Amino acid sequence: MGNSPGTPDARAARDRRPGEEFSTHPAIGERSWRGGAARKVVVGVLLVVALAVVVDFTAAAYSEYRVSRSLRAGGDLRADPEVTIHGFPYLAQALGGEYHNVDIRARADRPDIPGEILVETTLNGVHLPMGDLIDGNMRSVPVDRVAGRMRIEPVELGRLFNIPDLQLTGPPADKSDGTGGSGGTGSTTQGAYILTGTIPLGTDSTASDNTTTDSDKVSVAVKVNLLLDGDQVRIVATDLYRDKSDTTISTTTTRPDLDKAAVLARFTRTIDTRDLPFGVHPTKVEALGGNIIVEGEGENMTIDMDRFARP
Repeated sequence: MGNSPGTPDARAARDRRPGEEFSTHPAIGERSWRGGAARKVVVGVLLVVALAVVVDFTAAAYSEYRVSRSLRAGGDLRADPEVTIHGFPYLAQALGGEYHNVDIRARADRPDIPGEILVETTLNGVHLPMGDLIDGNMRSVPVDRVAGRMRIEPVELGRLFNIPDLQLTGPPADKSDGTGGSGGTGSTTQGAYILTGTIPLGTDSTASDNTTTDSDKVSVAVKVNLLLDGDQVRIVATDLYRDKSDTTISTTTTRPDLDKAAVLARFTRTIDTRDLPFGVHPTKVEALGGNIIVEGEGENMTIDMDRFARP
């Protein structure tokens, strides 16, 4: 078997000069060339796609940075807010001057809430030409829908009440309003929440814990309502709460030196939320995970980036 002396391959091998490469069959060489060309095309396409993705993400990151810097300067924020422009490809949105979904998160100072609170907003249908974005011209931006939120977290809530260990929990099991303790369903949540904290004994509802010893303090729990009254959130203590499973709380409610009226006053506050981000007025208040969350929504608005975190 093998190549006989009369076959074309045998003659080619016999006639090949020293140092000359052996030539394969033309059909085999053509197939090899086509396979190599196809691989080059595939690799080239993948490189182009990868480069396009990198360019798109780079452009999106730069735009998010520009918006973040504008928000910080206009809102007197201590740090750059988090800005996320959703959707791919970003450049298609930028060239069209319309962004489908933009999320913004920042920590901001409020006039009557000690410390910084979390302020969030979601913008749907943002109409902003690329030139205005690059130039920082964002004082008048049409938006189809604006959803604003402010979140008062447990630490800030404790500072507001001057009760460092203050805790906000959901409704008791036998008093559930159907929300399972996750929050209210409207602007008012009747008796749905419990505030627990350690306060000084006596009738002074504004006494500081720094001026009292542990023996002069008592842990109490009260029932509270969350009410939204215009641009104000009212936290109204309605009654002392007695949990049979918690002996600490149940015994404190019967102490003779515990003034019920003073305790309820200590756990009652009014928070002036004013406007939410970009001038959205609050429409809902609820408690979730120990936080008080105030929400609002507006449609077909023209927003000013300088008003993101300003009341």
